[in-house]
Amino acid sequence: MATVTLKGDTVCNLGGKELNVGDSAPEVVVVATEPMLSEKKIGGAQGKKQVFVVVPSLDTPVCDSETRKFNEKLAGTGADVSVISMDLPFAGAKFCSTAGIKNLTVCSDFRNKDFANAYGVLLADGPLKGLTCRAIFVVGTDGKISYKQIVPEITAEPDYDEVIAAAK
Repeated sequence: MATVTLKGDTVCNLGGKELNVGDSAPEVVVVATEPMLSEKKIGGAQGKKQVFVVVPSLDTPVCDSETRKFNEKLAGTGADVSVISMDLPFAGAKFCSTAGIKNLTVCSDFRNKDFANAYGVLLADGPLKGLTCRAIFVVGTDGKISYKQIVPEITAEPDYDEVIAAAK
């Protein structure tokens, strides 16, 4: 089981099935904020690249900053970009309207934690148990994972340059 840290010392174990580059990206359904409460199927071969930006909660400064940066930096790549958290879709929609998010889809995995379990990003213990860790997955048009980044410290931002290169 993989682990991440929270503020440098609290170890949080990740639950679910660990996936790696080259693995098939499982198809799962998440809840989108636009249209509100609609279901969005992600993973598998979708005919275009997919980028999954996984964050613990949009209501934190790091997740807020990360989502805004990816909204700008991944625009024009042609990839279908989804930000996935456990936040309720209503909170996600409010965040999008306040932050001016237009170039990606904010989604929630609150119903069944299907994404978090299928991709091995569910925090299984620790103070944030039940949320997702901070991670990025890029899925190729063939439905295979071509890039994966689990950010080892939950309060740190991902390596944006690596993600942008992988998404192109």
